[in-house]
Amino acid sequence: MFLGIDIGGTTTDIVSFDKGDLSGFLTVTANDPVTSASGALGKFVSRYAVPLNRIKAVAVTGVGAGSLGDDLFGIPLVKVDEFRAVGMGGQYLSGLKKAVVVSMGTGTAVVRAEGSTVQHLGGTGVGGGTLIGLAKYMLQVTDFDTLMELAAHGDLSRVDLSIGEIAMSEISSLPPDVTASNFGKHSDKAGDRDLALGIVNLVCQTIGVISVFASRNYGINTVVLTGKMVRIPQIGGIFKRLESLFGVSFLIPPNAEYATAVGAVSTLIEAQSTGSE
Repeated sequence: MFLGIDIGGTTTDIVSFDKGDLSGFLTVTANDPVTSASGALGKFVSRYAVPLNRIKAVAVTGVGAGSLGDDLFGIPLVKVDEFRAVGMGGQYLSGLKKAVVVSMGTGTAVVRAEGSTVQHLGGTGVGGGTLIGLAKYMLQVTDFDTLMELAAHGDLSRVDLSIGEIAMSEISSLPPDVTASNFGKHSDKAGDRDLALGIVNLVCQTIGVISVFASRNYGINTVVLTGKMVRIPQIGGIFKRLESLFGVSFLIPPNAEYATAVGAVSTLIEAQSTGSE
C-alpha cells in the first residue's frame, strides 16, 4: 500500500493505493503541517484498520510538505512538487492524456498536464479562502454549509449587472443575460441569500474565466476541475454557462476533491515502477 497526503492551507487530504487500486479517502483539519500529516495518517490507519507495516511509503505534497522530515511514524516520506501533483491527479482521475487542470483550494492554481509533462500556468488568489472570507465580512458566516444553504435561495439579478442591463444595443457575441459586473447592481433589495449567491458566482466565474484563457492559449479544449470547491452545488450550472459561451469543456471527475493527493501518490508509484525515484 502507498499513501498520498496533500497538506493544504486549511485542510489535509489523504488517499491510498492498495494493490494498484485507488481506495481510501480522508480529510482532516489541523493548525500546523506536522500535526496535519500525523493526524491524517493516524486517523486513516484507524478508520481503515491498516497496519503501519503494510504502508510502503507516503507521498506528501502541498504548502506544508516542506516542514516534514524524511519519515512519518517510521514510514518513508517522498515529497512531490505540488503543481506536478495537481496535474497528475487531474489526469489520473479524468482519464485524459491532455488537459488544463485547475486546483480550487484556498486559492486557485492552473496547470497544463500532457502525459508526464506538467507546467504551472499561473493562478489567482481567488478561491475557497475568498469564498469564506467574503461570507464572513459581508454576512458574518464562516460555515461552508450555511453559506451554501443561503446561496441556494438567492436571486442573482438583485446583485449582478447583466450585459442587457447596460448595453445600448445588442452585442452579437454575448447574450444579454451574461454577467457584465459582479456585485454591480447596488440594489437595496438584495438580502443575505442574494449576497451569498453573488459571492459564489463571483468566485466561480473568476476561476472559470482564467481557466478558459489558459485552455485557449494552449489549444486544449478540456478543463478538469479539482479541489474542495467542487462541492459547491451551483458550480455545475455556472461552468455549464461558461461552456456555452466559450466552447470549452469543464469536467469534474469522481473524487475530484482529493486530486492533488491522488497525483502525489500516483507520481510516487510511477517513479518506483520506473526506478527513477
